[in-house]
Amino acid sequence: MLITTVLLFALAAILGAILLSKVFQDKETPKPVVYAHGLAAASALVLLFFAWYNNGDSLLLTSLLIFVIAATGGFILFGKDVTGKPLPNWLAAVHALAAVTGFVILLIVVFL
Repeated sequence: MLITTVLLFALAAILGAILLSKVFQDKETPKPVVYAHGLAAASALVLLFFAWYNNGDSLLLTSLLIFVIAATGGFILFGKDVTGKPLPNWLAAVHALAAVTGFVILLIVVFL
């Protein structure tokens, strides 16, 4: 389950990098990428929750909570994006940094 979680978050990260580049260039975000990014990240978040619930590892919980923070920023960005409002670069950067931090912690748990 954790390997699937890592792979889904990796996919979300690749798609997120595409989106982040569009946000920083003040270009329109491609909606299929937006939806695929959210679906991959949300699916991975659910799997991470169940992995933590079954395992109880405190580093998994740390990763989960950081990803929840990233997801909160992602929901705000998504809401602004679908309503056509400008996306704040600072929020996109914080969202990305939180996700990368959660991902690195997850990788530590899985591979070390």
